[in-house]
Amino acid sequence: MNRDVSAIWYEYEEVSQTDSPSFIIYLERVRENIRIMKGMIDDVKRLRPHVKTHKILEIISLLRNEGIEKFKCATIAEAEMVAMAGGKDILLAYQPVGPKVERLCKLMKQYPLSSFSCLFDDREAVEYISKVAKENRLTIPVYLDLNVGMNRTGITVGDEAFLLYMSASRLEGLEVIGLHAYDGHIRNESFEERVKICNQSFEQVGNLKNRIIESGLRKPVIVAGGTPTFQIHANRGEVECSPGTFIFWDKGYEATLSEQKFLHAALVLCRIISIPSTNKICVDLGHKAIASENELSKRVFFLNAPDLKVVGHSEEHLIVEVPASSEYKVGDVLYGLPYHICPTCALYDKALVIEEGKVVGEWKIIGRNRKINF
Repeated sequence: MNRDVSAIWYEYEEVSQTDSPSFIIYLERVRENIRIMKGMIDDVKRLRPHVKTHKILEIISLLRNEGIEKFKCATIAEAEMVAMAGGKDILLAYQPVGPKVERLCKLMKQYPLSSFSCLFDDREAVEYISKVAKENRLTIPVYLDLNVGMNRTGITVGDEAFLLYMSASRLEGLEVIGLHAYDGHIRNESFEERVKICNQSFEQVGNLKNRIIESGLRKPVIVAGGTPTFQIHANRGEVECSPGTFIFWDKGYEATLSEQKFLHAALVLCRIISIPSTNKICVDLGHKAIASENELSKRVFFLNAPDLKVVGHSEEHLIVEVPASSEYKVGDVLYGLPYHICPTCALYDKALVIEEGKVVGEWKIIGRNRKINF
């Protein structure tokens, strides 16, 4: 990085012309985070970063310039975005049902130079994927989605999972190539405890892999983990790792994952729009501008006003309590660090890009759309 990383790294020259609320990306820091991520693993080919955090074409290009060609996504639109940017290997980390299967087939036909794959964890669902693939004269690569404790999607590791893998491998229109094990529930602040729980959870995945090999099928590819367990799975040799939040980082992971040294690379800019009382101010950072699933105290942290305490939140307004002696005034700019950057980014249709303390452009957050073309 060329600029000094200082206490005022987030300030830039054209701030007075920036409307609020706005989503701001710091390009030098994004590049540094990519460098840090690459330094945490032995082979760039084992990286399959998740694009759900940023949903931006230009960031896919930055990653590809660093030799990363495998990507993970959560929606058909995100998959299309990666293909538009030339991504070679795109995993839809979702079991497509209903019209999504046909949409996936359309993507495969539109972007033949990109390889698309998806997840499955249900017999009827994978049989339907097979049926639609055959109708479209395609072969869809699929991964068996395993529930290793997240209890969100996936099939519990065991006999049923093994039998489903075996039966899917006999279906036409499919190529069963591996296992997917997302362990996003493992977020212990103690890295040692996280390692222990992650290893215990992953042991059953390894057992299933061995059983599949012993059955005569080829060795399955394993895609595992997210950001909290990235550093752990990175030491497993052949496992593909899927960190996502690393690209921007946020206040939540800074507090939890102290062993990971990524830089904050995206903020929300807002302004004080009213001062209703001597100890309260109102800023233009409502539910529509910052992720609001956490409690009030864990939605945003103001880098240039750390003494502010959030006490109220509505669609267009954020109410914060200030010390009585504070001298805030209407129009003051606040730089907000989101506790959860991924859904915050998805609230904006574009981002302002800063490099060397100056605005250098705007990036469309195109992947936030439910549909781009297909």
